[in-house]
Amino acid sequence: MINRFQFIEDHHRAWGVKRLCHVLEVARSSFYKWRAGREARATRERADAALAERIRAVHTEWDGTYGRPRITAELREDGEHVNHKRVGRVMRKFGIAGLRLRKRQVTTVPEPSATPVPDLLDRDFTASAPNTKYVGSGSRRELPPPAPTEPCVTVSRYTALVTLSTRSDGQTASGRTSLGIAV
Repeated sequence: MINRFQFIEDHHRAWGVKRLCHVLEVARSSFYKWRAGREARATRERADAALAERIRAVHTEWDGTYGRPRITAELREDGEHVNHKRVGRVMRKFGIAGLRLRKRQVTTVPEPSATPVPDLLDRDFTASAPNTKYVGSGSRRELPPPAPTEPCVTVSRYTALVTLSTRSDGQTASGRTSLGIAV
């Protein structure tokens, strides 16, 4: 992915800085500041590459088991003045990762003898008349509205309000629900 500032730098002779900044919605002062910091960015990239080599040496010395905190401590013992956040950033950038011994904790285990809940509506949520189908949702995803002449059941996005409306005559019936069951 190309940086917008780099694009302006590459094409400013043909189109001009002012026009490119306007089209890309970038302040010209930001572009010129980016251009002035080119040498500092290059220096930082070289320093990060050198730090990555030292990190990789410590990482391989300990058979790939050390992560960010231990590598930071090792570098500090060797006299390197480095922050743990920078070590973590460089490790992510260069694909260096420590060994993770902890297994993923499973928080939800389904009961093997439990029968699945049957789909009584066969995923058809349109109602032919009011008070025919009541539907509740545990998700926060909204579906597109049905055709203007179809009666429908609408589950509100953030509340437990279910509205059944027949769109042909515009009458609306609504009621509060408790866990998707109309009361």
